[in-house]
Amino acid sequence: MLALSLERPPPATHWGTMNFIVANITFDCDDVLKVADFWSAVMGRSIDEGGSDAFASIGGADTKRTEPAWYFNKVEEPKATKNRMHLDLVNPDPSSVDDLVQLGAKLVRQVDWGFHAWTVLEDPEGNEFCVAAKAYEDRT
Repeated sequence: MLALSLERPPPATHWGTMNFIVANITFDCDDVLKVADFWSAVMGRSIDEGGSDAFASIGGADTKRTEPAWYFNKVEEPKATKNRMHLDLVNPDPSSVDDLVQLGAKLVRQVDWGFHAWTVLEDPEGNEFCVAAKAYEDRT
């Protein structure tokens, strides 16, 4: 009898196993310092020295990337549509969403699947992100 494994092996290529880490999370911005200030407050991490209207970073000096660095780049074109990728944050404090709104986030909607709930928000430039009280647990 064959045993079925639901664990997926790491992807292999002709170069061998791929071992990537998330090094940076990058935002294209109109107001670099406004968005960087918002995410600095949310994540409790300081903006690196040298931030400007064109570029700012959080954690850029950590070349080992114990946590991803956050980059904020000035772009001329405005955000046009919904993000195709977004961040999911976890904070068990029931007042955390209110705190984010006080920092400048906009409440978009609340979602409740019965076994998992989260709140969709936008940062000061409309980049969507979600907040849940706990990490999602797959029920399949």
